[in-house]
Amino acid sequence: MARIELRGIRKQWGAVVAVEDMNLVIEDGEFVAILGPSGCGKSTTLFMLAGIYMPTAGDLLFDGARVNEVEAKDRNVGIVFQSYALYPHMNVKRNIMFPLKFKGVPREEAERLALEAARMVRVEELLERMPAQLSGGQQQRVALARALVKKPQLLLLDEPLSNLDAALRLSMRSEIKRLQRETGITTVLVTHDQIEATTMADRIVVMRTGRIEQIGTAEDLYRRPDSLFVASFIGAPPINLVEGEAADGRLRVGELTLELRGDVAGAVVLGLRPESIALDGAGIPARVVDVEPMGRETLLLLDTPMGPLRVLQGGASVPYREGDQLGLTFAPQDSILFDRETERRLADVHAAPPKA
Repeated sequence: MARIELRGIRKQWGAVVAVEDMNLVIEDGEFVAILGPSGCGKSTTLFMLAGIYMPTAGDLLFDGARVNEVEAKDRNVGIVFQSYALYPHMNVKRNIMFPLKFKGVPREEAERLALEAARMVRVEELLERMPAQLSGGQQQRVALARALVKKPQLLLLDEPLSNLDAALRLSMRSEIKRLQRETGITTVLVTHDQIEATTMADRIVVMRTGRIEQIGTAEDLYRRPDSLFVASFIGAPPINLVEGEAADGRLRVGELTLELRGDVAGAVVLGLRPESIALDGAGIPARVVDVEPMGRETLLLLDTPMGPLRVLQGGASVPYREGDQLGLTFAPQDSILFDRETERRLADVHAAPPKA
């Protein structure tokens, strides 16, 4: 296994900068997800770790040794691509054994290691099949076995679940977590899917336009987002964001004045998670504009003096219909405030509903 460190890493092609000033430590045996929208630099970072791209500047270290110029074949890194990249003319066993060919592993030993890897991902009964005879989930498992067979010090997963249907994504998330825990391999997952990142990784690195926006656990990113970008990117349904003006211990949002707890003045943005808003007949007046059943939950769109708000209610059905008049409230600790100009979170500042 390996401890990975990126020190001031930059990658650019001409005037185009894909990754800028990236500083990150991944501990030995840790599972880290790099999360962000398309074009944020997450795949470029993974390809630099793999040795496919060389950094333009900065230092990339594996267990303290600089590997900037070390070629991919010499890094002992396993990688699973989004497309799985199985060789169509080779059966499953030969696909899994392929990386061992470059390490000069004797045939008998390579077959033993391939069977061991196949058993680990539960495809030992498929060794004689061709890739075209496999389902998407089976191809995914074979790709994992091929990445694991050479016992890499670092496992890289590039959007590995995006080609699977919803049910398979759920089961493969559990499988990958199980494999990572059993093997203890330092693992980096690149994904645009917040659910994959938050359910699988020990820590999450959120990237935006080539830079790290925030590093933390799923709870950190959800409850204490450092910026409006992170607050908007994490959480489903997305957070409600309402612009307001703070002054003299009060926050004016739309036609409503809230109490402020903390020292702040000027233009701010108030964030309220849909699941943190409670419906109460004595609360802030609201009218139901739309009702969206979501299976075990229902999403309500409300018209309020603060502006439109989304509210998530548990249960397959709720006793509300379009046009109903309700009241809503929220706990001060569930409110998140951001400076509108810098878009950074204002620590230890919260808003409270007006007193009845």
